[in-house]
Amino acid sequence: MKILFVSLGCDKNLVDTEMMLGLLEAKGHSFTDDEEEAEAVIVNTCCFIGDAKEESINTLLEFAKKREEGSIRALLACGCLAQRYHDEIRKEIPEVDAIVGTNAIEEIVKALDGVIAGTPDNYLRDINAAPAAGLPQIVTTGGHYAYLKIAEGCDKRCTYCIIPKVRGRYRSIPMETLIREAQALADKGVKELILVAQETTLYGVDLYGKKSLPELLRRLVKIAGIYWIRILYCYPEEITEELIEVIATQPKICHYLDIPIQHASDAVLRRMGRKTDQASLRAMIGRLREEIPDICLRTTLISGFPGETREDFEELYNFVDELEFDRLGVFPYSQEEDTVAAAMEDQVPEEVKCQRRDELMELQQEIAFEKAKDMIGRELVVMIEGKVAEEDTYVARTYRDAPNVDGYLFVNSTASFMTGDLVKVQVTDANEYDLIGEVCHE
Repeated sequence: MKILFVSLGCDKNLVDTEMMLGLLEAKGHSFTDDEEEAEAVIVNTCCFIGDAKEESINTLLEFAKKREEGSIRALLACGCLAQRYHDEIRKEIPEVDAIVGTNAIEEIVKALDGVIAGTPDNYLRDINAAPAAGLPQIVTTGGHYAYLKIAEGCDKRCTYCIIPKVRGRYRSIPMETLIREAQALADKGVKELILVAQETTLYGVDLYGKKSLPELLRRLVKIAGIYWIRILYCYPEEITEELIEVIATQPKICHYLDIPIQHASDAVLRRMGRKTDQASLRAMIGRLREEIPDICLRTTLISGFPGETREDFEELYNFVDELEFDRLGVFPYSQEEDTVAAAMEDQVPEEVKCQRRDELMELQQEIAFEKAKDMIGRELVVMIEGKVAEEDTYVARTYRDAPNVDGYLFVNSTASFMTGDLVKVQVTDANEYDLIGEVCHE
């Protein structure tokens, strides 16, 4: 059967998609991007914030119409929205033939076969059971980089977040399984591994009784063919000296950390249920920059959290102005049902949330532009992403750039490079968020 597979949401969801693709391919199914060719459609949904929920619902409704018209034979919903709102989907979008929950992705073949056979069923396993791992995986990112999901779920219980209710408690994937998955990716030509989880820093605590991310990294760097290892979603209060030491001393590990802090006002952090405060954040950021001087730090913030006063916001603004993060994103607070924060008093008006987001992003734009200029003259190894059509220019990423969220470095060269090639360049100019460089000739 020809399947159109739509993957929405985060990179962790994408890993689930890639594993479901691998299982389907192993059973003889094929894939298409053409809606007119598709016999079945599978949508891996997201519901983390309001916009993501709306996108997922609209996508299901779009294909529900095609299912009703008979132009496709099967419509399946997977992922977080499907897990969270399975009863509502059954009632409101009856054209969805089957639902596969977040912890039942290995049932995707059975779910599709059941629909085709006229015996549809839904698969909603215990979200706290052991997560799927070690499944065949079709890399959809172009082949030169891939995401490695090292854990599922979360125990933090931040007051604004629905993830524990749709993904379950924190469950690490066994290290041996991850090493096999990473080796399989390297064998396919993957050169950059990007480690993801709801929180990577707590990896192994549930399985091994201690934070085991440093040990996992020491084993991953030994895999031939892997040249870069990037770590995302590190909660600042869980970063250890051992982790810092491994990042600082292992050449394959990018000097790049994504540390989502969400806010800097102690009052707001307490209401968010975060396990840190501004003083601790300052200390951790200072330590990272002292021990890894060229580290690139990315963070995300929430504007307009319930009860956020103008004073709270100004404290956050001044914090961003002083700390000068290399990369930063801001999301207006999304009032998610069934979360503690949704019932809090003093909800901030939407226009105020967005205005505060815009103020922070304007400040960050100035910081980012200055940091880009500071890179001029530096020599960096970059990974080629592709070529600009009809120009002698290649698109590349530095160690400071995670795919799809950060900027690019444009390499002017008449040489012939392939996607995934590692090339040494000198930065010659900066254009807003992006850099421009030339190949170093030794």
